[in-house]
Amino acid sequence: MSVNLQKGQKINLTKSSDTALRAVMVGLGWDEVEQKRGWFAPKPVSIDCDASAILCGADGKVISREINQSIIYFGNLRDSSDSIIHMGDNLTGAGDGDDEQIRIYLETVPKEIAKIVFVVNIYDARAKHQHFGLIKNAFIRIVNMQNNTEICRFNLSENYENMTGLIVGEIYRRESDWKFNAIGQPVKEASRLDSLIAYYR
Repeated sequence: MSVNLQKGQKINLTKSSDTALRAVMVGLGWDEVEQKRGWFAPKPVSIDCDASAILCGADGKVISREINQSIIYFGNLRDSSDSIIHMGDNLTGAGDGDDEQIRIYLETVPKEIAKIVFVVNIYDARAKHQHFGLIKNAFIRIVNMQNNTEICRFNLSENYENMTGLIVGEIYRRESDWKFNAIGQPVKEASRLDSLIAYYR
C-alpha cells in the first residue's frame, strides 16, 4: 500500500518495498488552473513545467560543475552510466497521471552519486507571467519498477503564488538502503534551471 507523505517526512524505500528494490520510477505531475477569459468558458492555460534531477555527492553538492554530468533534464536525458533516465519533456501539463517520469536503476547508480534531487521549474516563467499559483494537484510519486507498485506519494498542496520553481523531494543513500525525503520547498526565481542548480553548488 502506498504511503502518503507530508512535507518534511522521510521513508525508507528499500524496506517499504514488497519485493527487491532494483529500480524505481519517479513520476511528477501537475494540472493547470482554469482561468476565466472574458465571456468565454474557463480554459486551462498551457504552462511548460520541466522536471529535472540534480545529482549530488555525499557533501550535498553537485558531482560536477558541468551541467551534462550533474543534471538530468530535457536537454540531457540520461547520465553517463544509463542509470538515471528522463523519459522526455511534457510541454503543457495536460492529461491525467504523471506528466514527466524519471527512471532510476538503483543497482548501477555510480557510487559518487549519494543523492538525487527532483526539481520542477516553469520554463521562461517571468517572461510569460506564469507561476506555480497557476498550477494545482502537483505531486511526486515513487514506483517500484519490479512489480509496478507505488511505494509513496507526496502531494504538494501549499500556496505557491509567485513562485516559479519547486524543490520537490530527494532520493538518497544510507548504507545499503535508499530513502526518500519529501521537501516541497518553493523557489521564487527559477525561470531557468540554473537558479535551482545554484542551491547545490
